[in-house]
Amino acid sequence: MAIPRTDPAAVSSPVPAGGTAAGMPEPPVDEAALTVPWHRNGTGPIPTAQGPVKHRWRKIVGRTLSKAWGDSLFGMSSQAAFWCALSTAPLLLALLGMTGYVVQWFFPPGTIDAVKEQVDLFLNTIFNEEVATNLVGNTVQTILSNGQADVVSVGLVISLWAGSSAMSAFVESITIAYGQHEVRHPVVERFFALGLYLIALTAGIVLLPLLAIGPNYLPELFPVSWHDRVATVVNLAYYPFVVFGLIFMLTLLYKVAPKHKHPWHRGIPGAFVAAAVFLVASFGLRLYLSYVYSHGLTYGALATPITFLLFYYFMSMAIVIGAQFNNATLEYYPPRVSRRETRKWHEYEADQAH
Repeated sequence: MAIPRTDPAAVSSPVPAGGTAAGMPEPPVDEAALTVPWHRNGTGPIPTAQGPVKHRWRKIVGRTLSKAWGDSLFGMSSQAAFWCALSTAPLLLALLGMTGYVVQWFFPPGTIDAVKEQVDLFLNTIFNEEVATNLVGNTVQTILSNGQADVVSVGLVISLWAGSSAMSAFVESITIAYGQHEVRHPVVERFFALGLYLIALTAGIVLLPLLAIGPNYLPELFPVSWHDRVATVVNLAYYPFVVFGLIFMLTLLYKVAPKHKHPWHRGIPGAFVAAAVFLVASFGLRLYLSYVYSHGLTYGALATPITFLLFYYFMSMAIVIGAQFNNATLEYYPPRVSRRETRKWHEYEADQAH
């Protein structure tokens, strides 16, 4: 059961700051003694004092920004962006190469072309035209058009290393945001990230063809008289469904990444914040790039790779900020701790004591 929440920003004292009633210097406050993680007893990992919490949402925003800065937001975002950029090519090799096999075995003819169209649409939505067409788009066309045997064998091995490193960077950033850094052993955390990456890769192999042919194939499952109505509903709901699917996956990542977990719905606010931050950042980056290209202020041959890395940088920053926002809301609106999580925390404390 969560204990009553106190105001992290307030420090109640019956005497003036800097002295005691007798005029003597006040002994320093051991803030560590006042620190209790939210995943332990329902309070945040920050100094607390008795009294009601006022202007809670304003303080949540301030707590999000201050803790993100203290946790090296830019450094963590740069690390995750580097591994994402490095893992993109092997990820495409493994994902699209194996998708080619799955499509040939289980899906009707023409699915490959539908997958190409959806991948191109997704790339142009996330990246600008220069990156989507010249850097990533050509790789996609080559993988889906040519044979996949060597692609799967070599690309999968490279993808497991680079992709799991990218996933590990996100897991580490989220655990740091939740105040649980190194609660899970580093070796265990790396294998945990590898497992998450394999699950995501498998889901992508299955879902990518389904998303590609879904709008055209789904109406065929209904009677002929319903085809037009179902097609209209599918076309209207397709992109909202994809967006909410991405929000759900990010919420799930916030749920499973830390060892001491919060209720899954408590990750939804951070997922929406991450989506909003990325949309605003990518829109600003697109405006800047359009200005640069229109005035001829290019970086030469490095323009496309730099743009590619910047998009990943802002995406990583958005995910980290979302995790920090979740942590702040959990501190000011603590969740009810389950018996299972309390038992796990006691086991962890016992291990640390020995």
